[in-house]
Amino acid sequence: MNNEKISIIMPVKNTSLYLTECIHSIINQTEKNWELIAVNDHSTDNSKEILTSFANQDNRIKVWDNTGNGIIDALKLAYSKSSGTFITRMDSDDEMTPKKLAIQKEQLLQYGKNHIALGLVNYFSDLPLGDGYTRYEEWLNSLTKKGTNFNDIYKECVIASPCWMVYREDFESCEGFNSSTYPEDYDLAFRFYKNKLKCIPSTKVLHYWRDYPERTSRNDKNYADSSFIQLKVFHFLTIDFNDSKKTLLWGAGKKGKKVAELLLNANIPFVWICDNPKKIGKEIYGQQMIDYKNIKDFNLYQSIITIANPIAQQEVKTLLVNQNLTKGKDYFFFC
Repeated sequence: MNNEKISIIMPVKNTSLYLTECIHSIINQTEKNWELIAVNDHSTDNSKEILTSFANQDNRIKVWDNTGNGIIDALKLAYSKSSGTFITRMDSDDEMTPKKLAIQKEQLLQYGKNHIALGLVNYFSDLPLGDGYTRYEEWLNSLTKKGTNFNDIYKECVIASPCWMVYREDFESCEGFNSSTYPEDYDLAFRFYKNKLKCIPSTKVLHYWRDYPERTSRNDKNYADSSFIQLKVFHFLTIDFNDSKKTLLWGAGKKGKKVAELLLNANIPFVWICDNPKKIGKEIYGQQMIDYKNIKDFNLYQSIITIANPIAQQEVKTLLVNQNLTKGKDYFFFC
């Protein structure tokens, strides 16, 4: 039996309604060699008391108070107190399936370093789930089943924040929780991608992801759409931008305009195209909108596609594939 320990990093803020169920799901893991590093982020409910009660009963559970403010500071503190060979994160309002840690650890032992162990996720809620959450779950799980998560990294976050595990050495090579950039889970996924970690395919549900009105990602301004787009553009220019080609921006909706603004701020020249007769020929931010049909050779460009309509996306993809262009090199879907 392998005796290498798993460190579970868990920030906690005002989740007392769900915290007991969360910790029970950890204690009931078939894998027993773990430590839970929980950092109380200035909770105003009785989360700290719940954590302390569990810590008094199980010496694998360690509780700290956040010396800073916010989830990133809590993650940094928790990691600094960890000692495991394997690193994973848990959200204090979610639940693990009983074999989650065992399966992820076994996968890493089998595949070795430079890999990420994942798992399928299921959203659940006391209220009806919105269509957006259902679509995201289906899309994310479809990638995880094949281990092709990074193929679509510019669309949405492709690594569920509480459902990954890596070797400590790999985590540190990606600078772990050192970044102060929100959304912190998406930023970490980009750094996994940048460091060329490989996703291990998974076909088993390992995590139950709770949704409720007070959930942090629903209410914190750090998780607004504009933050996601800023992160996408930053990492695109850092990781995948090809300055030997012209940049082609597709779409002039809300996201397209935000991407255009960020490219202009970064002094990146681009050609802006769409198929909307009402916008073609007009100027936005001093950039003239051009009919996409005027582009004769897409091989000369690297495309950022901000068109949200699935049918239109497929049409664009077909057009580019027919010109022998490669997704993730020549064109990138940003939504």
